[in-house]
Amino acid sequence: MLLNAGQTLTERAKISGRMEALVDPATGDRCTFAELNQRANRLANTLLARRLLPGERVACLMSNCPRYVEAYFACAKAGYLFVALNWRLTAPELSYQLLDCGATAVIYDAPQADLVRVLREEFPNVEWLASEAGEFAGAVAAALPVEPPIGATGEDALYMMYTSGTTGRPKGAVMSHRANLAWLASMLTTSDVRPSDRQVVVAPLFHIGGLGMIMTAVYRGMASILLKTFDPGGMWEAIARERITGFFAVPAMLAAMHQHPARERADYSSVRWIVCGAAPVPVTLLEAYLAMGIEILQVYGATETHGGICLIAADDARHKLGSTGLPYYGIDVRVVDLVGNPVPPGVPGEVITRGPHLISGYWNQPEATASTIREGWFHTGDIAEVDEDGFIYIKDRSKDMIISGGENVYPAEVEDALSRHPHVREVGVIGQSSARWGESACAVIVVAPAWSGDRTTLEAELRAIAQSRLARFKQPKTYEFVDSLPRNPSGKILKRVLRERFPGPAPE
Repeated sequence: MLLNAGQTLTERAKISGRMEALVDPATGDRCTFAELNQRANRLANTLLARRLLPGERVACLMSNCPRYVEAYFACAKAGYLFVALNWRLTAPELSYQLLDCGATAVIYDAPQADLVRVLREEFPNVEWLASEAGEFAGAVAAALPVEPPIGATGEDALYMMYTSGTTGRPKGAVMSHRANLAWLASMLTTSDVRPSDRQVVVAPLFHIGGLGMIMTAVYRGMASILLKTFDPGGMWEAIARERITGFFAVPAMLAAMHQHPARERADYSSVRWIVCGAAPVPVTLLEAYLAMGIEILQVYGATETHGGICLIAADDARHKLGSTGLPYYGIDVRVVDLVGNPVPPGVPGEVITRGPHLISGYWNQPEATASTIREGWFHTGDIAEVDEDGFIYIKDRSKDMIISGGENVYPAEVEDALSRHPHVREVGVIGQSSARWGESACAVIVVAPAWSGDRTTLEAELRAIAQSRLARFKQPKTYEFVDSLPRNPSGKILKRVLRERFPGPAPE
């Protein structure tokens, strides 16, 4: 029985060594599972030769490419804690994460050179390892492709992805090898993925929606075509050219694809499944794809649950329209009231889950771990209903998180940045509907009493602050000015009232 997640690639190379594993259309690079395994082994042996010890944090700052996949499996085999960094973040945001996790090394690619140039001045003791050229890349190419010593198993940490809660402070969600393998087994038992399948992976690999699909592909033996950026026309072209059978996307992506003129001339007859997550899928979008003969299978989960914990099967997608389905095999999911009792059909409640798929906890944040995982149950903060057959329908996100183009935007983080302006007294950030992104951030501002300027100038100054401190997808599209923010008796801003007052849609 496997106890190290990196060995899933070792075993797949034994069984399906000559099958195509990865395709990089940007470079024309294609490799089999045997070749991918050798590349990962070379990288693992190179890292070990640099005297990096098992348990140390090795961060990855790369776009979607085969080298990212190699880095993940190399770190898994050698026993390093793989830290997935979001290259869309600003240098200050990444600086916090590097300091928090105590990274020993960062593997990066050429597109991130400008970010690295800034960060390496702040972190001179971190090893900055260029994956494409230079001394490190040359050492990897010259290393032996033999299997490295296995450096971690069981409850040892495998990877860490940063997420945030209502405080806006990023938390490193740590997943163990055992949890990864348990989730992969549950996923395979639940999903209709086949060794002959070919998937497009366009979700960023620093997201569980992207890396999780790579893990699935290696575990099952699927080919993965890696796209660096999402382009709706390019998606249809890749589907036709590579005879794609399935892929993961967020609702905003599927909407853009459906509206793109390339759809009308594309050959998508090979597509057997589309898994859609990160936000509830509008029924109109489900119906639009059904009219094309394609069923969208909704998945529900979170970074802390290793991604999907609920999935709707193809047989149920039509007559349970709008549902995210049933829990994965072996995973316990419940919708409960405030005291933890399961709610009856049609009554909203919070989604909680337990099982071997959960994170070990948040890196160096025991209080946050204890408040989120209670008596073995992970409390998602998401609101759902169940029907008479037990099918789950996600309704809302009680933590007020905004999902913009599949990216998580945490209002508290945006509010903190904008509050730095001396003339901002209060700020509440909400999500507005967006035809392109699903949701976009809207900042509702209360100005300081002493302010007497014009709103156009103030808005320009706020946009400048957002651009300097926040990743692009977090920056508000809309700024509204009010005399006061609605609050409940305990002083909490009533985001629901703000959403009703400023429903959007957001400008594109």
